[in-house]
Order: sequence, then C-alpha cells, then structure tokens
Amino acid sequence: MTGRRKRREFTTEYKAEVVALFRTTDKSVAQIAKELDLTPSAVQRWVTQAEVDAGNRGGLTTNEREELAYLRRENRILREERDILKRATAFFAKEIR
Repeated sequence: MTGRRKRREFTTEYKAEVVALFRTTDKSVAQIAKELDLTPSAVQRWVTQAEVDAGNRGGLTTNEREELAYLRRENRILREERDILKRATAFFAKEIR
C-alpha cells in the first residue's frame, strides 16, 4: 500500500481561515500546510483561488467555476435527452413504414 490517505473535504470557511493565516503571517505555504496537516498544493490552490476571487489575479472566480460546472452538467443531460429522442424518432419512423 502506498500510504495515501483518504480524500478529505473542507468547508469554505476553513479554507478562508487557512488563506487568512497565510496572509497574516510570514509563514510559507509549505509551513502552514505542515502545521495543519494539509498538502502544500491544496493550500497553494486555496490561496490562488482567493486571489482570483478578490480580482488580484486572472482566472475563473469560484462563482464562475460553479456556474460552468452547472452548465456542463445541464448540457450533458440535454444531449442525452436529444439522443434518446433521435433514437425514438428513428424507431417509430421504421414502424410506420
């Protein structure tokens, strides 16, 4: 076994606290991650996303990411429904002949 730990989920509030800790101390991302038993990449991602949300860095904001995920899900469902209707139309067209 590789020693991978189970994937954990963190609240928005917790992430904001970690970002605030990074911003208000002289500690590096790696130091904060080690102290809080987090991965440095997760802390860096949270800090970067906070900068995007604040308008200090380019990229998709959290709200834009949520909307994009919603629209992609909706688009997938609509395509599936369209394909079902196409197959049904073809089936009934054969029956009528």
